[in-house]
Amino acid sequence: MKKNLVGLIADTHDNRENIKKAVEIFNNKGVSLVIHAGDLIAPFTCLDFKELKVPMEIVFGNNDGERVGLTNAYKDIGTILPGPRTFLFNGKRFLLMHEPGCLDELIKGSTIDVIIYGHTHEVDLREGQPLIVNPGEAGGWLKGTPTIGILDLDEMSVEIIKLNL
Repeated sequence: MKKNLVGLIADTHDNRENIKKAVEIFNNKGVSLVIHAGDLIAPFTCLDFKELKVPMEIVFGNNDGERVGLTNAYKDIGTILPGPRTFLFNGKRFLLMHEPGCLDELIKGSTIDVIIYGHTHEVDLREGQPLIVNPGEAGGWLKGTPTIGILDLDEMSVEIIKLNL
């Protein structure tokens, strides 16, 4: 039976080598969707994300200044919009945002199944209802340990994967 997997990535900050590693992992794991929680930075990052075998859901980050260029570059790869925003995927309701400003308030009484965010460059994994995930920084520029996540929607669990191993 095929697993119901979603790739999670944030804060790539133009690190094309790490984007390539992440794309390879997502393709090899057989994810059905990749979610990017912001801070792609430049439109040329689409050259690496085009290698994904699945679509993307993307939210702009605070450093994504060239929004028109990013929107045009990613139009054939996935949906890129300002956040926070919600969407449905495989029966689960997602909330995608870059900055976690009101995260604690969102948790209370939420009808959301999964909240994905970025911005802090630190892994945050909180199991429960909703499941909360920050996959850390894929770029690796700030904390030095680039990470991504694989979300299993059947188990509602997340595997954090280090890209520099």
